[in-house]
Amino acid sequence: MRDTPDASSDSQQGNRPQSEQRSPQATSRHTCLEGAGATVVATAAVPALGSAPADAAASTMTAPVTTAIRLTVNGISHRVEVEDRWTLAELLRDQFDLTGTKIGCDRNECGACTVLMNGQPVYACSQLAVWADGADVQTVEGLAHNGRLSPLQQAFIDHNAPQCGFCTPGQLMMATALLNTVPRPDAAQVQQALVGNLCRCSNYNAIVEAVVAAGTQQGGAT
Repeated sequence: MRDTPDASSDSQQGNRPQSEQRSPQATSRHTCLEGAGATVVATAAVPALGSAPADAAASTMTAPVTTAIRLTVNGISHRVEVEDRWTLAELLRDQFDLTGTKIGCDRNECGACTVLMNGQPVYACSQLAVWADGADVQTVEGLAHNGRLSPLQQAFIDHNAPQCGFCTPGQLMMATALLNTVPRPDAAQVQQALVGNLCRCSNYNAIVEAVVAAGTQQGGAT
């Protein structure tokens, strides 16, 4: 006698809903997609939550702190309101339009911004403007008198000391400070005095010759 399939078993399998026949793999993918969708929604909400502190910080920004100072620059007295964060180089260049003072390294290394403050050479990029309150400042623009170059400036021209010219104002101011204290320096003294002033063109020999010549020919007058 031929065995016949269990009718009740066929009936149960045939009546099972299709959704209940989903494979384990399909169920796993469906669950992952649902979880990923929830993650995307949560992530999208984060910027909106984080924007409030930034907006609050922007609304509480205050104006820069300023200080009124008095100083003399190239013989002219000034009273000016400066931001406490300004350097002396920025004050000279941006407020007084004395752009002969160059900003090179902006970190107290190259000497291109050298000026005299109360007769002493300083790097203007590393001096705060507020520190110059009451000071007497001389820049390269203050070396010439009545439209005539100083003897030191003329010696730089005669000995071809300037090349690109960017370091020249700082070299001139440092050499001026030297000649004011050592009227007739020799080459070694000039080299020692200018050791903090870099020349990217490497024209050091001509610069030293010019300073020595200025001291010898003019007795140190600048």
